[in-house]
Amino acid sequence: MTLLETTSIAAVSLYALVSSTYRIVQVLHARRSLKSGTAEYSVEESSFPSVDIIVPSFNESPRVLSECLGSLANQDYPGALRVYVVDDGSRNRDAVVAEQIAYAGDARFEFIILPRNVGKRKAQIAAISRSSGDLILNVDSDTTLASDVVSKLSQKMRDPAVGAVMGQLTASNRRDTWLTRLIDMEYWLACNEERAAQDRFGAVMCCCGPCAMYRRAAFHLLLDQYETQLYRGKPSDFGEDRHLTILMLSAGFRTEYEPSAIAATVVPDGLRAYLRQQLRWARSTFRDTQLGLHLLRGMNWYLTLDVVGQNAGPLLLEVSALAGIAQFALTGSVPWWTIGTIGSFSLIRCGVAAYRARQLRFLGFSLHTLLLVFLLLPLKAYALCTLSNSDWLSRGSGVKAAGGVRKQKASEAPRLAAPDATFSGE
Repeated sequence: MTLLETTSIAAVSLYALVSSTYRIVQVLHARRSLKSGTAEYSVEESSFPSVDIIVPSFNESPRVLSECLGSLANQDYPGALRVYVVDDGSRNRDAVVAEQIAYAGDARFEFIILPRNVGKRKAQIAAISRSSGDLILNVDSDTTLASDVVSKLSQKMRDPAVGAVMGQLTASNRRDTWLTRLIDMEYWLACNEERAAQDRFGAVMCCCGPCAMYRRAAFHLLLDQYETQLYRGKPSDFGEDRHLTILMLSAGFRTEYEPSAIAATVVPDGLRAYLRQQLRWARSTFRDTQLGLHLLRGMNWYLTLDVVGQNAGPLLLEVSALAGIAQFALTGSVPWWTIGTIGSFSLIRCGVAAYRARQLRFLGFSLHTLLLVFLLLPLKAYALCTLSNSDWLSRGSGVKAAGGVRKQKASEAPRLAAPDATFSGE
């Protein structure tokens, strides 16, 4: 047996052991968390907390933005609700102005126009500084919410120990391409396995940007740290959702997941945009995981297993795959044990997901393993080597010519400029 073959077999066997242990425990915790549901409260309408919805928009498709704001206008929340739409120096500012005209008669809507692009984080803060609601709901401009999302999330926030809560994400353009179908299933697994398991311990590690609610009192305590985040002396201009979640946990608040609050968001429909997105997310994950490691000492042991499983598992998978490829290239022998182990593990995981979701389409998620081995894991390795790079890799991508969707958001400028105009529905 060659050294390469031994290495490949050892790595893939260890990968199967680590990952199977992690996934089994994760699914068990996720099932318990999802079964527990949301506590019901019997309250008077006057006691519902006021909610401010913050919607930063940069070069958004007019159609997508209109659908987003329409879903916010149709929320069935009985309490006070305000919507702040912030145009972040878009080149297609007419899209936001058209929505301002459409909602001129709706006193709940206020539009803020920034004179230049300053980035999502500072656009959010521009709106938050003008608002006063008890709760803040951050919503991406390419996301539509089910009519009960605000009600569902605010219900979770009735526990004063909860600082943040996220809803379940789906891909609104799921049927467009093979990739959007895979991403939609990836979102389901991320929400209903990873986040659901973390929710059981009040420690969701990333309340995702498209739909996340925060307690204003907690947010204000962390505002300076959130706005001025640095990494190796440079302003950090991405991964704002993960960083804010880690800050909430560091301040002693719980962060939770509400599966019944459904938010549909536009996802990349091509590999290039998808890989750019994954590169940003990988850098953000590595950066903020370092910041959050100290939290593990005071948390349930599962959270440590979660960090190990998410990092050691993929590393062992890549080592076994590379050793197997090298074995085939140099010796001509097929690494059947490696192929069989990876394939079997992928099919078993997809089978469990298909059973839990009651959808056979999840069997097709096994194709994601090929993306993971040949594209995503090398991309994560590159991200780890370029953590100081703050480039969004998307400047100028803007809006699709055919009225499509915004693919990426822009990088931040050093300081927030004052708005040059404010349009209110009042």
